[in-house]
Amino acid sequence: MRPVQSQTGVFALFRSSAFRYALAAFLLGGLWSMLSRALGPEILPDPIEACAGFLVSLADPEFLGHAGTSLARLAGGLLLAVLTGFPLGLWFGHSKKADWLGAPLTFITFPVPKIVLLPVFFTIVGIGDASRVLLIALTAGYQILVIVRAEALALDPAYALAFRSMGGRGSALWRHVYIPAAIPSLLTGLRVGVGTAVAVLFLAESFATDSGLGWLIMDAWGMGDVLRMFTGIIALSVLGVALYGAVSLAEKIAAPWLAAKGGR
Repeated sequence: MRPVQSQTGVFALFRSSAFRYALAAFLLGGLWSMLSRALGPEILPDPIEACAGFLVSLADPEFLGHAGTSLARLAGGLLLAVLTGFPLGLWFGHSKKADWLGAPLTFITFPVPKIVLLPVFFTIVGIGDASRVLLIALTAGYQILVIVRAEALALDPAYALAFRSMGGRGSALWRHVYIPAAIPSLLTGLRVGVGTAVAVLFLAESFATDSGLGWLIMDAWGMGDVLRMFTGIIALSVLGVALYGAVSLAEKIAAPWLAAKGGR
């Protein structure tokens, strides 16, 4: 019986998320190391050296200030995206009158790359944090709106009919049926939006500012400091992974069946 138990333990290890992610990180590190040797450390530093530089930077107040600025911009943009995209998606999905015009307006403007509007935001609200937060909110908000609307349209009408048969009406229908049913789609939209928001943040911080990880990366690149540049890249990546992990954790709490289905 012991060999069977041992094999079962090994199979369980292979199926665990920790093993899968550790293996993926190992493979990425190995690929990075090979590319570093092929291109040279002056172009692509060794991954161990770059990670060590990142850990050392965590004790640098200036570096932490840039990271904190980027985190604040990213969190503010995503929060604004949820506060706008989620209710609009619900409204369009459950109101034919609102969706009559809301849907074409959404899908005509959705393909427009929102980053091109950054100069417009600079002109209207200035070159401070507000323009960058608004750009992140616009980008992620559209993704949340589209996903939440699609989920609302796909909701089985039997749920609403059953609630109405028990006397539920008006705002109670939204509180007890429509909003809870849309929470999984909100989390899905947030997961998609986080990756896009980090990319938009980098571009938005690349010019007309002297703070943030995006600025730090481009400043290091301009000075030829490759190690400092990759320290900023790692920091921005860690920031994105941490936010993605936070959304996944929220999904496990609010919609555990989705997390189990996705195998995360």
